[in-house]
Amino acid sequence: MRVLVTGASGHIASAVIPELVNNAHQVVGLARSDASAEAVAALGSEVRRGDLDDLDGLKAAAAEADGVIHLAFKHEAMRTGDFMGAVDSDLAAIQAIGETLIGTDKPFVTTGGTLMLAMAGITGRPGNEDDQSAGGPRVDAANYTIGLARHGVRSSVVRLAPMVHSDLDHHGFTHALIGFARQNGVAAYIGNGSNRWPAANTYDIGVLYRLALEKAPAGSTLHGVGDTGIPRKVIAETIAGKLGIETKSITDEQAPQYLGFLAAFAGLDNPTSNDKTRRLLEWEPTHPGWVEDVQTGHYFA
Repeated sequence: MRVLVTGASGHIASAVIPELVNNAHQVVGLARSDASAEAVAALGSEVRRGDLDDLDGLKAAAAEADGVIHLAFKHEAMRTGDFMGAVDSDLAAIQAIGETLIGTDKPFVTTGGTLMLAMAGITGRPGNEDDQSAGGPRVDAANYTIGLARHGVRSSVVRLAPMVHSDLDHHGFTHALIGFARQNGVAAYIGNGSNRWPAANTYDIGVLYRLALEKAPAGSTLHGVGDTGIPRKVIAETIAGKLGIETKSITDEQAPQYLGFLAAFAGLDNPTSNDKTRRLLEWEPTHPGWVEDVQTGHYFA
């Protein structure tokens, strides 16, 4: 299958593209700069220059592909405070690709986040793949993707855990939490730290996207989750132990000082089930969980 991958020089793609290539797929990776193009080519992918703002280019690339995996997101904008700008750009890109694929029965796999479940008020129990909400940031894009199943597209959405980790991760939430802890001299958590975040190993996520492309039923929601819920206090203690610093309980009001752009998410309780995903795609996470991975030390090299 000839597969278009957006965000091809990013963290998730660094596992997805080799997984596709090693399973006899031909990959066309979208790259926006010379450096990105070199990184994409090194993964064994054909390079196509473009970005999320070039909607006509996205349509043309999607039309030439047998399937699309959409991984791109303007993370830089999110980190500098323009989360909604990044969300709007993501939705526009998904709509451009989706319109091109209508009536083709081609697979189209897009990306969301499990934290959106907590933001939608799903608390006190693990969120599951059947949990949906009417709308909101990133949810609108997911709902649009799922809706394409009614229009001849084998569409699916992978909701990623907030902490996708491995030695391939160079800019994710784990790095951000470590950076904030170094900067403040303490690893902070809100309240008693009992709220939970899920996590997933990048290498397991690479397999998940490949399986979604190959066999996810139209309209599927999938959970890219290995650890289903790690208490935030445990996350802070793990980081603190590697840095040789203390942990600190903080209030919601103090969160921006200690946790920067993650302040809005740090107090969310987001336990997340992966049962349906594992059963539907016969997917089994096999790589180290977050605590074990962080304790190996590569995040602190």
